[in-house]
This record gives sequence, C-alpha cells and structure tokens, in this order.
Amino acid sequence: MAASMARTCRHVSRRGPRVLRLTLGSKLHGGLLHSLNKRGVLKESFPRDAAQDQLPRLLQSGAQTVYCGFDPTADSLHVGNLLAIVGLLHFRGAGHHVLAVLGGATAQIGDPSGKTSEREQLSPEVAEANTRGVREGIQRVFANHELHFHDGSREPGTVTVLNNLSWYRNRGVVDFLSEAGRHLRMGTMLSRHSVQSRLRSADGMSLAEFTYQAFQAYDFHHLNQIYGCKIQLGGTDQLGNLMSGHEYIQKASGEEVYGLTVPLVTSSAGDKLGKTAGNAVWLNRDKTSPFEFYQFFLRQPDASVERFLKLFTFLPLAEVERLMEQQRNDPGKRLAHKRLAAEVTKLVHGKEGLESAKRCTDALYHSSVQALEEMSDDELQELFREAPFHELLLEPGTTVIDACRRVNAIPEGPRGYQMVSEGAVWINHGRTDKPEQLLIPKLHVLSNGLTLLRVGKRNFHIIKWLSL
Repeated sequence: MAASMARTCRHVSRRGPRVLRLTLGSKLHGGLLHSLNKRGVLKESFPRDAAQDQLPRLLQSGAQTVYCGFDPTADSLHVGNLLAIVGLLHFRGAGHHVLAVLGGATAQIGDPSGKTSEREQLSPEVAEANTRGVREGIQRVFANHELHFHDGSREPGTVTVLNNLSWYRNRGVVDFLSEAGRHLRMGTMLSRHSVQSRLRSADGMSLAEFTYQAFQAYDFHHLNQIYGCKIQLGGTDQLGNLMSGHEYIQKASGEEVYGLTVPLVTSSAGDKLGKTAGNAVWLNRDKTSPFEFYQFFLRQPDASVERFLKLFTFLPLAEVERLMEQQRNDPGKRLAHKRLAAEVTKLVHGKEGLESAKRCTDALYHSSVQALEEMSDDELQELFREAPFHELLLEPGTTVIDACRRVNAIPEGPRGYQMVSEGAVWINHGRTDKPEQLLIPKLHVLSNGLTLLRVGKRNFHIIKWLSL
C-alpha cells in the first residue's frame, strides 16, 4: 500500500510512462510542488512530461483531490509512514482535498513491495482491529495539524478517511476480474521490480501477492470515478503500484492522472524506519509514548537534523536555516534538535502530548521533583514501562523500610536494612539512608500521591498511595 518506506523501485517498463526524478532544476516550478521539492518531501513523479507541465497548472487551477493509501498491517502507523501523511497535510494546507485510504481489504492480500518473503496473512478480525487503530492515529494527526500548524491564510481542503473494504466487500472475484483484469497487461505487471525480485527468490511469489497491484490500481480508478481524484501519493517502493493505477485509468477512461512519491526515510544507520526493521517508532501512544517519541527525534544525529526539520515540520525554510545557524554557533544547546522533537511530537500527539514528553524528560533526566508531582499515573507508567506499579494504603507510621519491603524492592532481613542504610535507595530522586524514617508528605509522598522508588541504578518502583 502507498505509505510503506522501503527500497526505491527503479524498474520502469519501457511501455509505461516515464518517471521524472525531481531535482531543484526540474520544471516543477508550480508553487506547492516547488516548495515540497525544496523541502525534499517529493522524490519522483510520473508521467514525466505531464508531471512537468500539466500537473503544476492543474494544482494552480483550483482545488484538486490527492490520495494516499495505508495498509493496516499493524494497529498503528509508524514514523516510516509519517512523511506520506505530512505530504497530504501540505496538499491540504494549500487548499486541496485529501483522501487517506485504509487498506482493510488489501492488507489481507499483502503488498509484496520491498519484501523478501510473503507477509503473514491477516484475518478479517485482525485487519478490522488494525484499521481502527490506524484510523484513530491518522485522524489525530490531521486534527493536531489544523489546530496547531495551519496558519489560517487559506481555507484548508477537506479530509476524508476511507476503507477500501467498503468497495470490495460485496464484489465477487469474477465480477472484479472481468472489469479490472481487462485494463491491466501481464507483461507490464510481470516487469515490476517487486514482482521480478520475488520471482527470482527461492520461495517465489504467490498469486495473492501478484494480484496486489491490480487491487491498488483499481483503488485509484475507483477514487478517480467517485471523488475526482487525479493524484496519488506514495512511498518510493510504491512506484510500480502507482504506475499500474495510471495504466488502468488510461485504458478505462483515458483521463490523465499523476503519481508522486515521497523518499525513503532511514535511521542514522541507513535502515528504513519501518516496523519490519525492528526499530519502529509508532504513532499511537499505547505503542510508543510521547516521551519515547520525543526522545527519538531529540537523539537524532547532527547530520540528520536539518533534513528532518525540512521533512517532518512545517517551519519555513528560512527559519530552518536560522535554527541551523544557531546550532552551528552553539552546538551544546542543541536548539535544532529540541525544536525538531517539539514540532513533530506536537503534530503527532498534540500540545498535551508534548507537555507530557517534556515533563517526563525533566523527571528522568533532570531529576525534577516538580515534574514528578505534575505527572499522572499513566505518564509515570509510560516513562517507566518496566517498573512495577503498586497501589498501597498509606498507614500512619509507615517508614522508608516499610515502603521498600511492601513492594519487594529489597531483600527481607538484615540485607535489605543494610542496603537502605548504605544509600542504595532513592525516593523521588533523593537518596535516603535512614530505614526507620517516617515517610514525609511532599518529600517522600508527592502531592499527587505518588512515590518513585529506585534501588540501585535501574530498579524502579512506582507507588500510588491510597488514603485511609
């Protein structure tokens, strides 16, 4: 589906439309396309001649409809999908209408693009549950963008989130093939890079995977007929699928449509930022907390920061350049890193998510007791995911050693007592070496009723005190 960020599809059928690799010197000098090109958000477009001449004029002639697809192969999208969403947001901010198409049907088939083996089959129930999670994440990002980043100088376009299962659910296979199959050619389909690489592999390619491009091509046709959609956006690995959609529509109606790709987003090690790479940073809070998300961008290497500011934020390029100049003059302050982390976290998790990420950062890395006091139970559990969470009754006369023993943070008997006496226990970032000391409100028990207990360097316990 259109938003996974895998290898660039370089193979183009000689009979298909030529592809234009976007450069600053290309003729795509229409306002929006030129801006996206300068930011590095766009990589390729097709068909070549039409994309250079007709597409900029089309976008300037009035509001157009742009779509991008997302297969719900998991219950959340990840950072590898985010650039495609950002691309849609740029189009929407310029007044164009956008369609986010969830592949409730195509996820059950499995996109072979960029894969060395067949995807694990999803049951209809899992696909439906995943679709709900992906829909929630996409809608949240669009809402945050409109609330925090849209400048109001132009009325934004509409946003429609669709599920392609809705137009496949009641179609039979004979009915579908008799229509879609007539507009696609086997030679062209076989020539796609995703097909050729799999056919040469030991396991080969299943018929289900081979038909995937037919379904995505039909999606484009369906959206063109129902919504007047003429532009499809996708990751570079989707180029072959996008071209199949162009071929389908050309044969079915003769209407000119266009494809645009966004570049591969990689980690500092050059690995794609996708869930199959084992380093996924998810967009939904229950899988990656705002704190973890914020830290991911804060920890980006210096060499990636400027590129990511251009790709993932909506800061004007002049402001990006000012930030980078400030960073070069005083690298220790890491102003560009902090701005990158803040902007992207606010886009994905909203203002409250950003504030939560900053509280967690202060609590963990700056030993801020005030930040701990302001944190909710959920935030503490997100911050210390591996830490046991305890709810205890705060009885009169409870001591430090009592608290430690009630949560099994120290051994029973003299050894546990000795550990406290030797300063191995920290409460709310403060070392304590008096086992018999009574718990003191606001020192050991914060105003939010929480205590963060640490034994040694890494053994955390979260205690929620219940009043008598």
